[in-house]
Amino acid sequence: MVLVGSHGEKDDSNEGTVVDFRGNPVDKSKTGGWLAAGLILGSELSERICVMGISMNLVTYLVGDLHISAAKSATIVTNFMGALNLLGLLGGFLADAKLGRYLTVALSASITALGVILLTLATTIPSMRPPYCDDYRRKHHECIEANGRQLALLYAALYTTALGGGGIKSNVSGFGSDQFDVADPKEEKAMIFFFNRFYFGISLGSLFAVIVLVYIQDNVGRGWGYGISAVTMVIAVVVLICGTPWYRFKKPQGSPLTVVWRVLLLALKKKNQPYPSHPSLLNDYDNRKVPYTPRFKFLDKAAILDDNCAANAEKNNPWLVSTVTHVEEVKMVIKLLPIWSTCILFWTIYSQMTTFTVEQATIMHRKIGSFVIPAGSFSAFLIISILLFTSLNEKLFVPLARKITHNPQGITSLQRIGIGLVFSVAAMVGAAIIEKERREIAVEKEVKISAFWLLVQFFLVGAGEAFAYVGQLEFFIREAPDRMKSMSTGLFLSTISMGFFVSSLLVSIVDHVTNRNWLRNNLNKGKLNNFYWLLAVLGFLNFLVFLIFASRHQYKMQLPIEPESGEKELKGLNGETIQDMEKKASLQAVGEVEP
Repeated sequence: MVLVGSHGEKDDSNEGTVVDFRGNPVDKSKTGGWLAAGLILGSELSERICVMGISMNLVTYLVGDLHISAAKSATIVTNFMGALNLLGLLGGFLADAKLGRYLTVALSASITALGVILLTLATTIPSMRPPYCDDYRRKHHECIEANGRQLALLYAALYTTALGGGGIKSNVSGFGSDQFDVADPKEEKAMIFFFNRFYFGISLGSLFAVIVLVYIQDNVGRGWGYGISAVTMVIAVVVLICGTPWYRFKKPQGSPLTVVWRVLLLALKKKNQPYPSHPSLLNDYDNRKVPYTPRFKFLDKAAILDDNCAANAEKNNPWLVSTVTHVEEVKMVIKLLPIWSTCILFWTIYSQMTTFTVEQATIMHRKIGSFVIPAGSFSAFLIISILLFTSLNEKLFVPLARKITHNPQGITSLQRIGIGLVFSVAAMVGAAIIEKERREIAVEKEVKISAFWLLVQFFLVGAGEAFAYVGQLEFFIREAPDRMKSMSTGLFLSTISMGFFVSSLLVSIVDHVTNRNWLRNNLNKGKLNNFYWLLAVLGFLNFLVFLIFASRHQYKMQLPIEPESGEKELKGLNGETIQDMEKKASLQAVGEVEP
C-alpha cells in the first residue's frame, strides 16, 4: 500500500499527484466524494466529542473536586486548549513533509484515544483527588488543593489528548477536501459546501458532548463520561481504517518549512544582486505552477540566476537558486500572516465560554422544576447557535449573497471572518452588562438570577464562530500553496491556540494589576464585568486593524489545469484573467507602471 512518498526532497513533478491506496491513479467513480469525506470526518467528530466533553466542564472538576482556584483552573483549561491547537502545526508539518494526511490522522486518533483513557483513570482513581471538602470548609477556604503527584496523571492525560487532537485537526479537513477534484465542475460545486457541512457535522458532536457527556460527568461519574469519549475515539479509528479503499491520497511533497527557510536564506544571501530586467529571467519562470506577483519583490532575489549557477548548469540545485514557483509559494504564506494575527483575539473571547461563563452558571439559578441543569451543559446553547447560523449560511446567506454579488462563493472568507469578529465584540458587551446586573442583584437582594441570561453571550459567540471558524478554515486552506495545505490548517489552528494562550496571559496580568479584585473565586466579590469590557475594547480595536489588513489582501490567483480549448480564460477571484494580471505584474516589476 503506497501512502507515503519517498524520503528526502520530493520532485515537483509529482506535486498534486492523486492516487488510490495501492498507489495507482484514482478511479473517480470508486473513490472520493461525500462517502470518503464522511468516513474521514468521523475522526474529527469523535475528536470534537472528546475535547468538548473535556474543555466545557473541566473547570468545574478542577474547582469543585481538586479545589484549585478559579483563575488557576481557567488557566489550566486555556493552556490545554492552546497546546492542542498549537500542536496542529506539528501534525501539519509531519503530514506535508513525511507521513501524508491519512497516516497522520490515523496515528493522531490513536494517540487521542490513549489520552482520554488516561483521563478516565485520572478522574476515577480515588488517590488522584484530595480529601472531600464540605461546604463549611469551602466557605472558610480550608479545602486542601490537589498536589503535584495527583495532578501528574491529569496533566499527562490532557497533553496526550492535545498531541493527538492537534494532529487530527490540522489534517482531517485537508484530507477530506482531497476527496474532491476542483477541476471537475460537479465536484467543485460539492467542494463549496464541504467546509460548511464539515463544521455543521462536528458541531453536532459538540452538542452531544455538552448535553449528554457533561450530564453523565456531573450526575453519573467523570469516569463514565470520559470512558464513553474514549470508546467513540476507538470506533472512529476503526471506521477510518476500514474506509481506506475509498480514499484519494495526495503524496507528501517534502518539508514545506524547508522551502520557506531556503527561499528566505537565498534572498538574504543574494540581497546585493541587482534585479533582472524582467521577471521572465528568473529561474524556471516558464515552468512556474503559480502566477508571478510583484509583492514582496525582495524574495525574487532567491530565484536570480547568477553567473556561477548559469555557467555550471546548477539551476536545478534548490540550495543555490530557488524557482519562481517556490518563491511565489513563500509569498503566499507571508500574505496569510496579517490576517492570522487579527484572528487571535476572537478565540481569546471564545475561550471565556469554557471558563468564566461556566463559573457564572454555577452560581446562578439553573433549575427547571426539580431538574438542575449542569453548568457545563449551558454550552449547548453555544453549539445550537453555531448549528443555526451554519445552516442559515448555506441555505440563506450564501445563496442571497450570490445573487447580489454574482460571486460563486457568495460571502468571501474574509467577509465571514469580519462578521465573526463583530459578533464577538457584541458578545462581550452583552456579557459585561449581564454580569454587572447579576452581581448587583446577588449582593444587594441575595437573589440568584436565571442562568438563561447567559444565552446572550453564548448565542452571539456561537453566531460569530459559525462565520469566523468556517471563514478562517477556508481562507487558510484556499490561500495557501497546495503543497502546504496541512501546514496552513495548522497555521489556522495556531490562531485558536494563541487565542487561548492570550486569555491565560490576560488573566495573569489582570490578576496582578488589580490585586485579584476583578477575578476572584467568589464572583460576587469580584468584578468580572470589567474583564469582559476589557475584551470588548480590545476586540473592537482588533476589528479595525483587521479591516485595514483585509482591504489590502489580494486573493490567491487560481491556476487550474490547462483547458483543452484555447478559448477558455483562466481567471483570478476578482474576475481578471491570469494573463492580464501577470502582464500587469511584470510591468510593475520593471517600473513601467506604478505598483
